[in-house]
Amino acid sequence: MSTSTSTRGIHEHLMANNAEYQRLSEEHSRYEARLDQLSKAPYLSSEDLLEQITLKKLKLRVKDAMEQLVARQSAPQS
Repeated sequence: MSTSTSTRGIHEHLMANNAEYQRLSEEHSRYEARLDQLSKAPYLSSEDLLEQITLKKLKLRVKDAMEQLVARQSAPQS
């Protein structure tokens, strides 16, 4: 089993069984959807640009938290 396959399995397991991971995933999706909306706008006001920067930072923070859960799940149990 390759690393990417086992990581995908861990993501699937957490998505099915870990409420925190599910919440983070939903939050990540909301940020992604809003960023997608902003990227389709013909013009971004300064407020929109600030929101875009903030959303990118929040999305990255959530992604990092999700990856920490994956790392914790894949670490050997003692």
